[in-house]
Amino acid sequence: MGEPGAGPPLALFWDIDGTLLSTAQAGVFALEDAAREVLGVEPDFSSLNTPGLTDFQVATVAIEAAGGEPSPATVEAFVRVYERELPGRLHARRGSVLTGVEAILEDLAGREDVLSLLLTGNTEAGARAKLHHYGLLDYFPAGAFSLDGSDRASIARRARDLAAEKLGASPPAERMWVIGDTPRDVECGQAIGVHTLAVASGGFTVEELRGSDPTVAIEALPGPEAFLELVGHVSGRA
Repeated sequence: MGEPGAGPPLALFWDIDGTLLSTAQAGVFALEDAAREVLGVEPDFSSLNTPGLTDFQVATVAIEAAGGEPSPATVEAFVRVYERELPGRLHARRGSVLTGVEAILEDLAGREDVLSLLLTGNTEAGARAKLHHYGLLDYFPAGAFSLDGSDRASIARRARDLAAEKLGASPPAERMWVIGDTPRDVECGQAIGVHTLAVASGGFTVEELRGSDPTVAIEALPGPEAFLELVGHVSGRA
C-alpha cells in the first residue's frame, strides 16, 4: 500500500460531474421536466452552458432561458422537481464513471490516512442519485452540497468543516485537496486556501485549467499508486 506522505491524514474533496462521472447530459431531461411542471413551457435546454454551476444556479439559468422569473420560490420549486425526476432520467443516456476513478476510490477505501468527501454544486439528493446510479455512492461517507443559492466558496467552507468533524481535528491546509474539472472547482480550493487538482476530464482543456492557477493540472486521473504519490508528495513538501 502506497504512502500519501508523512503527517496528518489527507482530506480529498471530490467534485462529481466531469470529475467522477458523466451523465452524458441526462440531467437536462430532468431540467426540462421541471420547466414543464413549474413554468408550464416546453423548453429545449440542450445548449445550456452550466459547467461548474451549482444546481440552484443551473435552475436560475434554466428558468431565465425558458422566459421565466427566477424568484427564490420558483427556483426552489424548480430544484425540487429536478431532484424528483433525475433518478428516472439518468437511464435516458449512456453516461459513465470517468477514467481512473473507480480504481482510485477502491484503493482509497478503508484507508485511515485518506478521507474522501464530496464537494459539489449538486444538491444532496441530486448527488446521491448520480452516485447511486453509477455505483459510487458507498465510497463517500459524507459531503458538502448546494443547499440554496449560495456560491461554491460557501460549499467549500462546509467541506473543510466536515473534514475537521470526521477526522476529529482540522487537517492543515497543505493536507487538503479539491479535485475538479472546472476553473470554478479551482476557485473553491483557493477560497479555503487548500491544494487544487484540476483534471481535464470535463469541458475544459489542461491549458484552460492552468489559467485558473491550480496546484496541479493533468489530462486525466492516473492510476491509484501515481495518484497517491502525486497528492502525498505535494502535500508532504508544502
